[in-house]
Amino acid sequence: MKLSFGMVGGGNGAFIGNVHRRGAIMDNLAELTAGCFTRDMEKNRKTADEWGVADPSRVYANFREMAEAESKRRDGIDFVSIVTPTDTHYEIAKCFLEHGINVVCDKPVCLTLEEGLELQKIAQEKGLEFGVTYTYASYAIIRQAREMIDAGVIGNIIKIVAEYPQDWLIVSTVAQKSDQALWRLDPKRAGPSACCADIGTHLEALIARMTGLKLERVMARFTHYKGSVLEHDIDVMLEYEGGVPGAMWASQIASGNDCGVCVRVYGDKGAIEWRHTQPMEIKYTPLAKPTRTIVANREYNDAACTEQCRLPAGHPEGFYEAFGNIYHSFCIHLLARKTGGDPGTFRHPTIEDGIAGLRFVDACVKSDKQGNAWVSLYE
Repeated sequence: MKLSFGMVGGGNGAFIGNVHRRGAIMDNLAELTAGCFTRDMEKNRKTADEWGVADPSRVYANFREMAEAESKRRDGIDFVSIVTPTDTHYEIAKCFLEHGINVVCDKPVCLTLEEGLELQKIAQEKGLEFGVTYTYASYAIIRQAREMIDAGVIGNIIKIVAEYPQDWLIVSTVAQKSDQALWRLDPKRAGPSACCADIGTHLEALIARMTGLKLERVMARFTHYKGSVLEHDIDVMLEYEGGVPGAMWASQIASGNDCGVCVRVYGDKGAIEWRHTQPMEIKYTPLAKPTRTIVANREYNDAACTEQCRLPAGHPEGFYEAFGNIYHSFCIHLLARKTGGDPGTFRHPTIEDGIAGLRFVDACVKSDKQGNAWVSLYE
């Protein structure tokens, strides 16, 4: 049995749209059958043709028309993927949820915590799945790291350090030629935060997935390049349950860096490190012993890791496969609801993870405005 899905956004040559599409169809669990890919109907139809939407009547001029029509069809879409700028997420997601259609949404889920909580409530009341595409948290090797940490391999966690340096915003700002840079730095479209909401939330979700620890307090300092209203760079002190400390740096003005995601988890018996530049590997260092490289899809891996791998050992998997893992789990859960089957052990990032990200951003914004004070995520 194959699910049917639609997309809102992602057309007109947008990079992330095709990533979502490929992730959704990767394991042959879903088929793209409808969409409103862009506001320009000519480009909309062109995208539909390129992506194999067979029925031209299911190429819609706007998302409201799409939600209304698809909810009335016997063969209507099982879920929608929302791949648009952040300021549109809330109204689009709410519309589809109210029409009884499951949702996968790019992160951050919306502009404010209040909006996110409302979407969560609607999804729960209607019994709908709501997935959020935290990509870095969905690599197979991250499951291996979590299994090892849960098993006590590195002992009690005593420190977490995470970073995400990239330079595309400073490059785009200097060149003055990126539409992506313009909307991400506009408070009306990006909300109260730029860097923290855009990439800081990725680190928050990644740490949560690797360690299972609940973030309780933050102390944040934002850097605004050339007087920008929204920040380009963040330094955040973290405090997790049990008083476990952490430190986070994320920057979009770090010259010479692309997507340098790195998380280090230190315990009293050893440490684990993951870098996005080597997405199939973690470095495990037992206390006072040499560092070992653990690679995904090897016989020594835990089943939680290997079940997320698609290629034979020695063949690298990466960004597309991480998206595929999210959509695979989302589709398996939907199919299980329809057929009563087994949803498996992997759980994709959900609206609850999206809410955690919004709480993180909200607390960081408050902390920066309060002169870098400690702020609780659950005040």
